[in-house]
Formats: sequence, C-alpha cells, structure tokens
Amino acid sequence: MNFRTFISRPSQVHDIEDILRQQLQWMLLLRIVFYTLLLGVSVFLGSPEFEIIVIPRPLFILLILAVYLTSIGSAFLLAVLSSHLRTFAFVQNLLDTVFASLLVYFTGASQSIFSSVYFFPIIAGGLITPRKGGLIAAAAATLQYGLILGLEYHTFYPEYFALYHFVPVHNLSIILRHFAVKGLTFFLAALLSALFGIRLRKTEAALSSTIRSYDKLAILYKRIFDNINTGIITLSEKDIITSANQATAHITGFSSSFLIGKKISDLFPAIELHKEESRLSADLVKSDGATIRIGYSLSSLPQSPLPPAVERGEEDPDENRRLITLRNISEIEKLERQLRQREKMAAIGMMSAGIAHDFRNPLTAISGSAQVLAAEFSADESEENQSNHELANIIVRESNRLIDTIADFLKFARPETANTRWFSLGGCLREVLQVCRANPSWPGTCRVRMNFDEKLDIWADERQFFTVFSHLLQNSIAFCPPGREEIDIEAREQEQDGGQDEVIIDISDNGPGIPEHLQEKIFEPFFSQRADGTGLGLAIVRQTVHEHQGTIEVGTSPSGGARFTIHLPLPQEDCGTNILDCSDETGYKGNAK
Repeated sequence: MNFRTFISRPSQVHDIEDILRQQLQWMLLLRIVFYTLLLGVSVFLGSPEFEIIVIPRPLFILLILAVYLTSIGSAFLLAVLSSHLRTFAFVQNLLDTVFASLLVYFTGASQSIFSSVYFFPIIAGGLITPRKGGLIAAAAATLQYGLILGLEYHTFYPEYFALYHFVPVHNLSIILRHFAVKGLTFFLAALLSALFGIRLRKTEAALSSTIRSYDKLAILYKRIFDNINTGIITLSEKDIITSANQATAHITGFSSSFLIGKKISDLFPAIELHKEESRLSADLVKSDGATIRIGYSLSSLPQSPLPPAVERGEEDPDENRRLITLRNISEIEKLERQLRQREKMAAIGMMSAGIAHDFRNPLTAISGSAQVLAAEFSADESEENQSNHELANIIVRESNRLIDTIADFLKFARPETANTRWFSLGGCLREVLQVCRANPSWPGTCRVRMNFDEKLDIWADERQFFTVFSHLLQNSIAFCPPGREEIDIEAREQEQDGGQDEVIIDISDNGPGIPEHLQEKIFEPFFSQRADGTGLGLAIVRQTVHEHQGTIEVGTSPSGGARFTIHLPLPQEDCGTNILDCSDETGYKGNAK
C-alpha cells in the first residue's frame, strides 16, 4: 500500500443522520424491487392449475403504480429533507403496511399466500428505527390484518374471489385464532428486529466514531509527514520508492509524484542501501544538477501482525519494506568547519602570543645590530668588508621578514577593533602603491590603473584597509607574468536591495587566475601557493572585511586573471539602524560626497 495514499485518504464524515438517510434510500429501492417481484409471482401463480387467488390486472396496475409513485415521491422528498428523518421513516413503514394489507386483501384475505409480506415493514422498521419503528409497524400490521379478517367475516370481499371457490370464514373463534397467531408473530418479529437494530445502531455509532478518529489521526500523520524537516522515503522490497514527503522534494528538487515508482538507485546512486547504520553521508545530485551533502539513515519498517491472508500463505505486500531518512547537512558541515577554524584560531592566538613574547624582541635586537654592522662594513670598500656587508644585509632582510610574519600572526589571531571614519579611497591606494614601489622586490614594469571617481570616500578603518589593499596588491603582483604586470583597480557606489548604499572595489590582474575549486580555499589560514607566502595574507583580508560588515569574493578578470571584489557597506543617515558608528572624530555624519 502506498503510504502517501494511505495517509492522504479524504476524511469521511459519518454520523447517524447520514446512515439513516442511506438506509431509507435502500428501503425505497428494495420496496420497488420487492413488490415488483411479488406481483410478478402472483401473475405467474394465476394459472388455473395452482388454484391460488391472484389480483386482477387493473388492480395489479393500480397497486404497482401506487408503489412506484409513492416510492419515487418519497425519494425526492428524502433528497431535500434535512431533518425529521425518523418521522419520515415511521411514515414509510406505515405505507408499507398499507401496501401489504392491500396485497393480502385482494389476494384472498385470510387465505392469501402473501400474508408474510407484513414482515417487510416490521423488520425494516426494527432495523432502521430501533425500539419504536418495528413495534409501530407490528401494531399497524396487526390492526390492518384484523380489519381484513373482520371484512371477511362480514362477507365484504371482492366478487372475483368466487371464481376461485373462495369460502369465507364465518367462525368467530377461527377468526380470532388467525388474528392472535398473526399478531403474536408480528410483535415477536418486531422485538427481534428491534434487538438487532439496537445492536446495529451501536455498532454503526462506534464505527462512525472510529472512522472520525481514524481520519483525524490520518490527517495528523499526513501533516507530520509533509511538514517535518527531515526527508522520509519508503522503499518496497525491490527498492522502489513508494512514498516521499515534502521535505524530500525540497532537499532533492524532485517532486513527490515524480519520485514515487522510481528505483532509488537510478535517481540517487550514492545512497548505499546495504548499510543499515544511523549516520551515513553522501553527495546527492539534485534535479537542477547541483551537488549537496546529505546525511541519511536506513532502517527496516516494523512488521505489523500478519493478516489472515498471510497466515494462509499468501504474499504480504508490506513485507521487507524499508525507510530512509535524509537531511541536507551542507550547512552543518560548514558550521563544523567554522568551529574547527575557530579552535584553530584560538590555538594560533596562543602560539602567536608566545612567538611575539619570545622572538620579537630578540629579532628586533638582531635586526638593529645587523644594520649597524652593515653600515660599518659599507664604509670600508675592501673585498672582505663587502662580503661581510652582504651577509649583514641578509641578516637584516630575513630578520625583518620574520618580524613581518609575527606581525601577520598577531593581526590574524588578535584582530584590532575597527576605528571607522571617512577617508579617500584614492589617497589610501596611492600610499599603498608608494610603499609597495619602495620595496626592491616590486617590479618596475608593473602598471597599475585606477578607474574610479577621485572624490569617492569609504567608511572604514584606514590603517586596516591599508593592510587589506597591500596584501591584495602583493598577491596580485606575485602571479602576474614578469615584465607584463598589469593591475586594474575599479570602484563604484551603488544601492543594495535593502536600500543601503555600498562601495564595490574590484582589484584585477592579468595572471593565470584562480581555479574554481580553490576560490574559497585561498581564504583559509596557512593555505598558500606562493613559495615565500605564510598563508595569512588573504585570511587577514577576509577577516578585516567581515569585521567591517562587508564581503569579499574572488572571480575571473576580463584578461583571465584573478579578480577580488570587496562589498563594503556605507552607513545610513539613520544611525540607529546602522551597525557602524555614524560619526568620526570630526563629528561628520553621513556619506562624504
């Protein structure tokens, strides 16, 4: 059985009124069928050899028309009747006793073979309207049958009875005996039908209550099944998907109707069905081709008690069913990586503090001493002093490099609080370029083009963004082709979707670019593709940008190299809604334009 079909069965509202209406409809239909068969039998038995009194054809037609028209009219009335169904049922039972009396009277009175027809309204009344319906029908049938016997006793009967050698009963004791036996039989049938009717009514009420409870439970299960955040898939014995909830459709991108009937290995081959473990993971390809990381578990559905058909050896359709629960754990794994990253940062902080304490002062002393030696050796132009001068310069250079490495450790592990203010983007970049060009390792053939408005200001910590631009330019120049180094810096101001302004800064180069699978990894600490790199430059850049509530991303420049794009928000005029301080030490508020 399809679990989704099972739990999504529409709610059926059954109450006593609905059941009574259905029973009355069946009674009207059975009345037409019953009297049609009876009158047909009377015609068949009208042959002379049977010597049975039958109703003449005109009376036959009138009686059958009366039954049909009454039944059809009652059916229309029942369709529009919204209340008083029990009264309607009593009236129909009395009509049936009248039809039965007419049939008995015109087919021989006390000698009629159709006297048992009275049991139809009596039993119907006892079943449809227990306690009173059967007793009222029995009383009406008894009185009407007594009336028929009284008419026969006083020789009031149809003339065509003489054709059948009809001999009326004139003995009062026989008439009374007939009346007593029939009446007792009628009331006994009424009592029995009432008992069965009461039991039937209790059963129907209990069944209605059970169905309503079942429907409510089914609706509850369906809501839980569809609204739970965990994807649920049920499999048949042949690993065919038999049901899937809305969470599964959201995770996989495939609709539930599409999944049902498909073999799971055809859609999700990465899911291993032979491992029934609580924590498994796999890469799942969604309907749009995107790959996500999911965690899933596989278990067997609990077996229900065997029905009689299974006990007889027939196949159980629910046997060997399995259940798969799955969740998108891409964000969870991302959080785990961030947690590990924070733990790593804490370790770096402790390590960098020790390095700064143990090495910074000695390195400063070594560098200062080497600089003094280099100055003394440079005064003497002898060959030996020139060699010593070069060695002293090496000591100074490497000491300074170690000091810079320690400074990077400290910047990354112990970031400073941003002291934001308005400053000129162009002025800051020119200072950075001036320092970079003073470095002997900076190539003289490098061309840096700045394409933005000279009046463009940004809201940030100028000292920290000096470091950001310095790291980005040093990283770009390291991968540019020697002798043809080109760096383009563009900036513009635009409005975000939320209405807040931001400055977008692009720094592009003409190097080989960054492969797509490394574009996120390059911002991780200690990851570097440079032989002389510490792996902290871009990590410091992203950390600083994030502290300014901005973002940085890497892509491909028009020339095929790397392009770093910084999105830096600007403060809104309403300082109460901005995450940055809206005023600097000059008391200025708003965008400096």
